[in-house]
Amino acid sequence: MADQGATDGANAAGEPAPEFRILTQYVKDLSFENPNAPQSLGPMTDQPQIDVRVDVGVQRFADTDYEVKLTVGIEAKAASGVMFLVELQYCGLFRLANIPADSLEPMLLIECPRQIFPFARRVIADVTRDGGFPPLMIDPIDFVNLYQQRRAGVPEGTVPN
Repeated sequence: MADQGATDGANAAGEPAPEFRILTQYVKDLSFENPNAPQSLGPMTDQPQIDVRVDVGVQRFADTDYEVKLTVGIEAKAASGVMFLVELQYCGLFRLANIPADSLEPMLLIECPRQIFPFARRVIADVTRDGGFPPLMIDPIDFVNLYQQRRAGVPEGTVPN
């Protein structure tokens, strides 16, 4: 931790230090569909095609508190049809205070989802395992690229797996 010394959270110019805290995180919505079970649970000859869609949304709750929602949609298909579908909305409630205005949006859409992603990834791995499949460990997401796509007007990011 940085030594704040006598300024007690203020920088050299006397301004309050930036604050970035995760207040809580939670599953807001989770859906798992296994439409062709038990036939889809048998041995497979081919690798399934797995499509992963990712989006990030933000809702302001107070002057400094924001809910950041990481939405992950997954569709796994094999030659025999859909194996499983997962829809997850995983959220974190963040406190961001004294953040420069030009840094607030990137903090909310890049750094906040980066902080909660490992937990969302674990939920997805657990639900696919509990659904009878090997745990799906989705690859890390490049939230900088997702943010840049959003700024360029490209619809929700698709992450190949």
